[in-house]
Amino acid sequence: MLKRYLVGLVAVPLLSGCVTAPGNYIDTSRLETQTSGQPAEVYPVKIIDAEVVSEQAQQRLEAERTQSAGVDPLATSDHYVYRIASPDILGISVWDHPELTTPMATTFSSGGNTTQTLAGALQQPYTTALPGQADPYGQTVAADGTVFIPFAGRLHVAGKSVGQIRDQIAASLVPFVRNPQVDVRVLSFRSQKVQVTGQVKAPGPLAISDVPLTLVDAITRSGGTAADADLQRVRLVRKKRLYVLDANRMLDQGDMTQDVRLQAGDVINVPDRIDSRVFVMGEVKTPTPLPMYRGRMTIADALTQAGGILDSDANPHQIYVMRGMKERPTTPEVYRLDMTQPESVMLSTQLQLQSMDVVYVGTAASTTFNRVLQQVLPTLQTLFYLKQLTR
Repeated sequence: MLKRYLVGLVAVPLLSGCVTAPGNYIDTSRLETQTSGQPAEVYPVKIIDAEVVSEQAQQRLEAERTQSAGVDPLATSDHYVYRIASPDILGISVWDHPELTTPMATTFSSGGNTTQTLAGALQQPYTTALPGQADPYGQTVAADGTVFIPFAGRLHVAGKSVGQIRDQIAASLVPFVRNPQVDVRVLSFRSQKVQVTGQVKAPGPLAISDVPLTLVDAITRSGGTAADADLQRVRLVRKKRLYVLDANRMLDQGDMTQDVRLQAGDVINVPDRIDSRVFVMGEVKTPTPLPMYRGRMTIADALTQAGGILDSDANPHQIYVMRGMKERPTTPEVYRLDMTQPESVMLSTQLQLQSMDVVYVGTAASTTFNRVLQQVLPTLQTLFYLKQLTR
C-alpha cells in the first residue's frame, strides 16, 4: 500500500509537468501550427575564399560608384549666386545722398517694429537668419518681390542677384541723381532655409546665404553629430525625392560628390545606427548586435567583439554569414568560413560585412550529444529513484 502511494505521489507531477514545473511557459493547447505543405527551401552555401572576398570588394566599389553617379547632379557648383526673395532685408546706400540711404533713425522696412541699428545689424553673423522681432533697419522685400526706392518707386528685385539689384537701382535713379553710386547688401537672409534633423546636437532650420551651404557646413553649423549618428547614410529630401549620402566617404576618401550644395527647402536627416549593425549568434561567448564603425566590419571584428567562439562548444568549420534577408527573405545569400584553415583566418579579416548581416557560429556534434544527455539524465535519475522507492 505504501509503495502504491509513493508511486502515485511521484507520477502526478510527472504527468502534469507543464502545470507544476517552475519557470515561464506558454499553453499551446489553443495554438495550431499551419503548414503550407511545400517542401523546405534549400539555400546554396558559398565557401568564403579569396575569389569571394575579391568579388565582394569589387561589388562594394561598384556600389560606391553608382551612389556617386546618382549624386553628381547635386554637386557643388563653382558659380553660385544668391537670388533675393521675400522676406530678405536689404541695406541700400547711395553715395553723397543720405536722403536715399537707409537712415540710422528711421526705417523703410515693412517687417514691423525694429529694435536694431544698421551698425548693430552689420555686426551680426549674417549667415544665420535674424529673429523677426529684431529686424535690422533696411528694405524688406515685400511678398510681391518688390522694394520701395524714393523717387524710383517700387522696383521688382525678387529672383535677382545683389549686383543686378545694384545696377537696377542705379539706372532708376539716373533721371534724379547725377552718376549715382549705389551699394546693396543683404542684412538678413530670411527667404531660404534648410531643415537639419536627426542625430545632430542642435537640430533646426538653417538660413541659406550668399555663401554656399553644403552638407558638411549644415552638420557643422548644427553643432556636429551625436555619438550614435550614422554619417554613412545621411538622407537628403529634395523636391519629394530621397538621396542617400555617405559623408564618411567624403571625410575618409575625399569624395566631394557627397558634399552637395543645399537648396532652399532641402531636409537633411542624420539617422542613428539602428540600420547599420550586424548580429552575432550561435556558439560565441556574447551573442549580441554590433554597430558598424563607419559602415565597416569584418568577420574577425564581429567574432572578436562577441568575445570569440566557445572553445568547447563551437564548430569552427561552420562560421556562417547570412545576408539579404531583409530585401530577399526567401532567397538570402549564405556564406561559410572554415576557421580551421590558415588562409581562412586571414580571409576573416578581409571580408567586409554588410548592414543587417547575421554571423552564426555552428555547434559541434559532441556538444549537441552532451546537451541531449543533460536533458535526458534528470528523467533517467527520476525513474531510477522511483524504482528504488517501489522496491
